[in-house]
Amino acid sequence: MRTLISTAFISLDGVVEGPGGEPGYRNSGWTFKDIEFLPDAFEIKGREQQESTAILLGRASYQTFSPVWPDMEDFADYKTMPKYVVSTTLTDNDLVSNWGDTTILRTLDQVAALKETEGGPIIIHGSATLNQNLSDAGLIDRYHLLVFPLLLGAGKRLFSTTDKDTQKLKLVESEAYANGLQKNVFDVIH
Repeated sequence: MRTLISTAFISLDGVVEGPGGEPGYRNSGWTFKDIEFLPDAFEIKGREQQESTAILLGRASYQTFSPVWPDMEDFADYKTMPKYVVSTTLTDNDLVSNWGDTTILRTLDQVAALKETEGGPIIIHGSATLNQNLSDAGLIDRYHLLVFPLLLGAGKRLFSTTDKDTQKLKLVESEAYANGLQKNVFDVIH
């Protein structure tokens, strides 16, 4: 079974919306505002590219990343990696042609089936709604969280407010950095 890893830049109050400056969110670009850049705090982002074998995205994140990431040196290892987009509306004509093989999945059952295939870890970037649905369905196996020392208030959150049974997590890696960021890696106990 493949491991499904959710990776996120997240505020202390759980917001994941607009970290890189995506339009439409009041506090967009919050990862760059008043936070000193320390390369060590972002080491996990490079490690994710080396350890992942596929990317899973929701429709909105795919439409945000696909015009930009294929040409970015920072994400070069993702260029040829297989991508899977969970969407009920996208068609093959909506996919970019310069970012490797991309498959559209229509349901969470198809994501569960993908996890049963041969191969290594699958990484989820962005995709707040998809993350909430996957978490509620018990399909996420690990979280890579870079927690920023900010309270953003309103905004899309990584975790849903669905009334559900407790999901237990095990902290397997953590570090605090001089700029206030915290790295927390949790395994989900299934």
